[in-house]
Amino acid sequence: SMDADFSHNPSDLQRLYDSCSTEKADICIGSRYIKGINVVNWPLQRIILSYLASLYVRLITGMNIKDPTSGFVCYSVKSLKKLNFSEIKFNGYAFQIEMKFKLFLNKLNIIEIPIIFRDRKYGKSKLNSSIIGEAVFGVISMKLKSFFS
Repeated sequence: SMDADFSHNPSDLQRLYDSCSTEKADICIGSRYIKGINVVNWPLQRIILSYLASLYVRLITGMNIKDPTSGFVCYSVKSLKKLNFSEIKFNGYAFQIEMKFKLFLNKLNIIEIPIIFRDRKYGKSKLNSSIIGEAVFGVISMKLKSFFS
């Protein structure tokens, strides 16, 4: 999974794949936040929003993932077989969180590797208040539902 606007470097794909194939990770996340903040050409307010969102998700879900909102992910076949895709409810950026959380609940081996994230070369952000609301309230709802399933 990756953004198609060149904010994720295609040359990093091999590193993600290798982590799943040779290091036996079930999920490998290209993380902006392992070694500080590795984001290039984003406005400061967007960096702060993204970083605080990651902290919020970690706090609510209990996942020890530095960049749970990352869209640069290699999923193993094993991990994808653990998911019931009809139960994935989120549409916006929260989709990335929901995928990771459901796999985290399955106790799969999730690792992160550092990447450098660059602002998009093409297109424009789809981030809006409804997507932020889905993430803020959806993460709480998702966590609460996890207690009953």
